[in-house]
Amino acid sequence: MKLGTDIEVAADILSKGGVVAIPTETVYGLAANAFDTDAILRVFEIKNRPHFDPLIVHLPNISSILEIAECTSEEYAIITKLTPGPLTFLLKKKDVIHDIVTAGSPLVAIRIPAHPLGHELLSKLPFPLVAPSANPFGYVSPSRASHVQESLGNQVDYILDGGECELGIESTIVSFVGSGENLSLKVHRLGSFTLETLKAQTGLSITMQLSNNSNPQAPGMLDKHYSPGCKLLAYKVGQDPSNETLIWFGKNPPPCRHLFNLSESENLEEAAKNLFELLRKLDRLSIQKAYVKMLPEEGLGRAINDRLGRAMA
Repeated sequence: MKLGTDIEVAADILSKGGVVAIPTETVYGLAANAFDTDAILRVFEIKNRPHFDPLIVHLPNISSILEIAECTSEEYAIITKLTPGPLTFLLKKKDVIHDIVTAGSPLVAIRIPAHPLGHELLSKLPFPLVAPSANPFGYVSPSRASHVQESLGNQVDYILDGGECELGIESTIVSFVGSGENLSLKVHRLGSFTLETLKAQTGLSITMQLSNNSNPQAPGMLDKHYSPGCKLLAYKVGQDPSNETLIWFGKNPPPCRHLFNLSESENLEEAAKNLFELLRKLDRLSIQKAYVKMLPEEGLGRAINDRLGRAMA
C-alpha cells in the first residue's frame, strides 16, 4: 500500500482493476471501477461488507448521471441545482450497473463529490467509481488518510491523500417521490446536507425512512453502524460522570475522569468534523466506555445524533 497525492498513479491503478482510497468532502471512500465486478467484489472483501448493503456510485458531472440511471427532467433539474456536494440520490438504474452494486435493488445511489482532488480523479476516468467509506464495515468512518492506514493497512493498493475531509459526516441520501405538484423527497440517511437546506433550496416536502435492518435501499441504514470498540452510552442530565469518560458538546461540562468536547463553542459544523476522529481516539487510548451528550436535533445535529445512535446500538 502506498500513500501519496499522484492522481495519475491512482487513475492507473483503478483502470487496472485496483482499489484506491480517495478523498471526498465528507469522508474517504474505498474506490473501484463501478463497471468491474471483480474490483467491486474486492471492495466488499476488504471492508468485510455484507453484499446486501448497496454502494454509492460517484460521478464527475451531471451529464454522466444519464449514462447509468434514469430520471425525469424535473428530477434532473433539482439534482443539477443541488450538486456537486454531500447529497446522494436514489434513481432507477440502467442495465450498465450490475446488481451487486445495488444489492439487487432497481435503484442506484449516485453522488457527485465536491472535493477538488477526488473530483479531478473522477474527471480523468472513463468510468464512474463505487466508493463506500474506506474502513472495515460497521467501524468509524475515516476523515483522514491516516485513518485509512490505521484501519485497512496494506489491503488497499493506494491512498490518495487529500488532507482532512472538510465536512467529516457522510452524504445525505434522498429519493424522489411522485411528480409535478406532488413531487417530494424521502430522506434515507441523514448527513452533511441538512434538512433545512434541502427544504430551502427545493421547496419540496420531506419525509424520512432512516432504518431498514434486513434489506436496506441505501448505505448507512443499518441500526448498528459507525461503531468504535469503546462502548457508548447516552449521558442523562443529573448523572454523576466523575469517574467516567464523557463526550460533550458546549460549555460547562460536569466534572469527569476524561473529557472530550466535540465543540466547546457549540458549533455543529466543528462537531461534525471532529466526530469520527474523536471516536477513533477513544480506541487509540483503549477507553472501554464513554457517556455521550446528544446534540440539538437541528441542522447537522440530527446527522451527528444519527451516527452516535447507531454507534450505541
